[in-house]
Amino acid sequence: MSNILPSELAQKMYYHMARIRRFEDKVITLVDDNEIAGVCHEYSGQEAVAVGICSALSASDIVTSTHRGHGHTLAKGGDVGRMFAELLARTTGYNQGRGGSMHIADVGLGIFGANGIVGAGAPIACGAAHKFKAAGENRVAVSFFGDGAINQGVVHEAMNLAAIWKLPVIFICENNQYAISTPLREVTILEPHVRARAYGMPGVAVDGMDVEAVYHAAITAVERARSGNGPTFIECLTYRYFGHYTGERHMKMTYRTQEELESWKLKDPIKSWTARIVESGLCSLKDIQAIDAEIETEIQRGVDFARSGPLPVSAEALDCMYAVPYPNTPAWGIES
Repeated sequence: MSNILPSELAQKMYYHMARIRRFEDKVITLVDDNEIAGVCHEYSGQEAVAVGICSALSASDIVTSTHRGHGHTLAKGGDVGRMFAELLARTTGYNQGRGGSMHIADVGLGIFGANGIVGAGAPIACGAAHKFKAAGENRVAVSFFGDGAINQGVVHEAMNLAAIWKLPVIFICENNQYAISTPLREVTILEPHVRARAYGMPGVAVDGMDVEAVYHAAITAVERARSGNGPTFIECLTYRYFGHYTGERHMKMTYRTQEELESWKLKDPIKSWTARIVESGLCSLKDIQAIDAEIETEIQRGVDFARSGPLPVSAEALDCMYAVPYPNTPAWGIES
């Protein structure tokens, strides 16, 4: 490690990655205990991508997320308590308990929403970037998506549009090797970042398990976007440590070998970053322990906040369905 990063930033990166991992660990427990209905898509293993990218952004920049979006939301400053409340379907959650895991958003923080539709965040990010450019605002939009989205037409349309109009948008492909259970190598000939170059934008690949490598790639892309030179495509090579979603561990699926999983765990972004910043003197083990204790307290308080929140009442089931009340809506007479 080159000691380029200041100590404060290095420790902040550790905090955000460890916070995401601990959050996901708790989510798994809450799903298994049936406190969270349905399933969630864990971000464990990919923390360096969200943290590396978001560390290069300003508070006014925006991101669009995916069905695997907890890490993006937390890295951009999302509140743990409101996230847990949303997952537990409480009205104190980000979407008043109506959106759940795949639709968490906080426009005030520049989080333009997770999205259950694969690749759907790309045109939304382009829309925001177009507004920034038209208004002369020095802001950047980031679109996160997985390798499974690289063959979605809407992603290619968004990249083409961004290149033509030189929009201040950055496309982040989190290549965790599998679209659910389909290996990328079986459905795509060229690597994603190589394909992106055909649209006339830089396409780069970075080690998505190395938060510093991701950060430096993001800084370059952000500077390019802010200077008016248009979009960049960054492919982050990473790996999810759990299945496609929480229910997969009970299904005995075998599309990944244990040997493959263990080889990627040797590259754990949190463990490797801890070793590097401690060895370089940017942080001490005592500092790490203090951060871990802070995170543990934050997670527990977040769960307590969520559990104490009220559940939605059935009489309000149609609230927020439309921007304005839908005409001729009947009096449903639903009681809580």
